[in-house]
Amino acid sequence: MSVKFERETVRTNVPEPRTRGPEMRSRGPDTRPRGPIHELAHDAGAALTKGGGANGYLAAYLKQLQENPLRTKMLTSGTLAALQEVLASWIANDRNREGHYFTSRIPKMAIYGALVSAPLGHVLISILQRLFAGRTSVRAKILQIIVSNLVVSPIQNTVYLTSMAIIAGARQFHQVRATVRAGFMPVMRVSWITSPLALAFAQQFLPEHTWVPFFNFVAFVIGTYINASTKKKRIAALRRKYNNEARGTSGRPEDYDRRGY
Repeated sequence: MSVKFERETVRTNVPEPRTRGPEMRSRGPDTRPRGPIHELAHDAGAALTKGGGANGYLAAYLKQLQENPLRTKMLTSGTLAALQEVLASWIANDRNREGHYFTSRIPKMAIYGALVSAPLGHVLISILQRLFAGRTSVRAKILQIIVSNLVVSPIQNTVYLTSMAIIAGARQFHQVRATVRAGFMPVMRVSWITSPLALAFAQQFLPEHTWVPFFNFVAFVIGTYINASTKKKRIAALRRKYNNEARGTSGRPEDYDRRGY
C-alpha cells in the first residue's frame, strides 16, 4: 500500500507545478477595467496598423488621387506648405511678437501650396509625362530628367521665389526681381542635385499618379531646410541692425516689412 500510495502521490503531484505554478496562477486573464485612455490608444493603434492595408488610409488616399487628382494634390500641397512654415519657424526659433510660432505666413503658405504650387506642378508634370508616355528606355529616362531640370525646375523655382517675396512683404517689382535674382541660382543648384535623384526614383518605383505628391514631399523636406536657413540669416541680420542702431550707427534699411512674422 505504501508503494502504491507513493507512486500515486508522485503521479498526481509532479505535473501540477508545470501547469499551475505560481507564475501561471498570478497571470490569468486580464480583467482590469479599461478606461477611455486605454480604449483610445487601442483604437489609434488599430487604425495605424491598417494604414497600409487594402482598406487603410494609404489606399484611400491613392484612390482619391486617381479619382480627384487636382483636388487631392491641392490639399496635400497646402497642408505640407503650412506644416513646412511651422517646422522651419520652430527650427530657427522664429516667433512673432507674442512669442508664438503661428504667424500670418502659415495661412499664406497654405494658400500658395494649394492654389499655386499644386496646380502648377500638376500641369507641368502632366505635360512631362505625356511627352515621354510609353518610352521606357534608358535614353528616354535620361532625356526626361534633363527636360525636368532645364524646363520644369526653373519655372517652378521662379514661381516659388516670386511667391515667397510677395508673402514676405514685397509690393514693388524691383523687390520681387531682387529676390528672384538673389535666390534663383542657389535654389537651382539644390534642384539639380535632388531632382535627378527624385525623378529617377519615381521612374523606377512609383506609378505616375503618385509623382506629384512624392515630389511635394521631397520639396517639403528641402523647403523646410532652406526656409529655416533663410529665417536664421534674417534673424541674424536683424540682430546686427539692432546692435548697429544701439551704437548710434545707421544700418541698411530693410526691403520688406517684418510685420506679421
